[in-house]
Order: sequence, then structure tokens, then C-alpha cells
Amino acid sequence: MGISLKAIGRELGLDVTVRAGTLLTQPLPTETRWQQLYWRNSLSIDSSFCRAMVSAGYLNWQQMLDAVCRYRLGAIRHEGVIFWQIKPDEVVCNGKVMYYGADCHRRKEKEFDPTWVSALLARRHGGKNKDDITRHCLFGLHLLKGNVDVPVAVVEAEKTAVILSVRYPQYIWLATGGLYETQPEKFRPLKGHKVILFPDADPKGVAFNRWYEAAQTVMAQPYWEGSPPIRVSAILEQQATPDQKRRKIDLVEFITENKQIIHHGKL
Repeated sequence: MGISLKAIGRELGLDVTVRAGTLLTQPLPTETRWQQLYWRNSLSIDSSFCRAMVSAGYLNWQQMLDAVCRYRLGAIRHEGVIFWQIKPDEVVCNGKVMYYGADCHRRKEKEFDPTWVSALLARRHGGKNKDDITRHCLFGLHLLKGNVDVPVAVVEAEKTAVILSVRYPQYIWLATGGLYETQPEKFRPLKGHKVILFPDADPKGVAFNRWYEAAQTVMAQPYWEGSPPIRVSAILEQQATPDQKRRKIDLVEFITENKQIIHHGKL
């Protein structure tokens, strides 16, 4: 069986076509290039998330615009926000699509369940994801580039990271995107950094214990050798009220409700 010109071209990194008897070639778009186009084309402040952040007084419009640019927040139909997950080398892992109400809380209706850009692309291409962006990394990870000496603070929710990055810019704020999204490999890019984790509150201390165990696992990895110990903040575990733990508040809510100011070096 013969080999097509298309197949030969792919091996050479070229898109090969024949038009009017003329052989035409051009470089194939790499996965990274396509992924960069996704976030660049989606970059927008026009999402329910951005408007809610401003209307609720968490950020003003200038701060929100700055956060959109730094975190590369996108927008999608029905006013959803895209929290892109991008590595320091600019490789896009994926993008989480979420929908927020005016109260700054995620919408719970079935049609507004969180989804992934990879799933949307797969649906668009008939069940096959053209670019295979199904990996995941910490939200905000691209901010590490060129900031080797800046300490890193990790929270659970993307919203929390965005807000605290404005209030406490002396840290690089990252988010796991979920209580159990703390796989050791996700922390590999943080080696060499001072890292502090801020688990959410809950009545039984599940989040604190889970993140403490995750920190121990990461520090036991060979790649972490020589890096500073990972701290797990107990501020919510020790100081949140029973009602706050019942509501499973995060660091932003704790600071807001307690009018507490956390100073540099005391996180």
C-alpha cells in the first residue's frame, strides 16, 4: 500500500496539498500553537464571573482587567468564564468553564455544570478531541515564569486565587480547582519555591488533613529534594467558627467575614 503525500508531509511537519498540479506546503500548526490560539481568542472581561467580582466589591474594574490579563481568563457563550490551565512553558493543559451568579457563587443548575474546553472541542469534532488537551495542571501555573524567588500560595478555588492575587500580590496565587486535585506531579513545577497551602474549612477537617497528607507526599518525591518544606496553613482549621466550617468557607470568605488583615510574612 502506498504512502500518501499527506502522510509524508506530516512526518516532516508540513501540510501538503496539490492545487492545479502544483505542490504546496506549509508548516503544520503545532499543538502548542493551537492551544495558545484557544486562550488568546477567548481572552475577555465579558463574563458573569468578572461582573460579579466587581459588583460584589471584591475587585474594581481596573483590578479585574489586570487579573484577566495575568490569569488569561476567557469568556464563552452564556457568559461562562474559562479558567485556563497553562504551564510556565506556555503549554495549555486545559480550560475549566464555569458559570457564576450575581452573588459570586457558582451556578448550580444542571445546564451550568462545570465542564472542560477539551470536552467542548471533542463534542465539536464528533467525539474526538483534535488537540488532545486533556491534561491538567494548577491554575495560574504560568505565573511562575521568571518569578523563581516569589513564594507560592495555593488555594482550592480559582476565584479565591484571583481575588487574593490582587489583595496580596507578594505571593503567586495558584488554585488546584478541587479538594482532591493535589496529585504530586502537579507540584513538580513548584520545586525550589516556598509553598504554602490554604485548604478550605469544613466541620471534620477533611480538607486540612487531605492537603497535609498531600504536602507530605510531595515532599517525599525525589524531585522535591533541596526545596523548602511545604507549609499547610491551619488558620481556618484553628480560627474558623463552627458555622463557618459548616458552610465550608475559604480564605477570602474568612478574611471578609472577620475583617482580618493578613500581613506579608504571616500567612
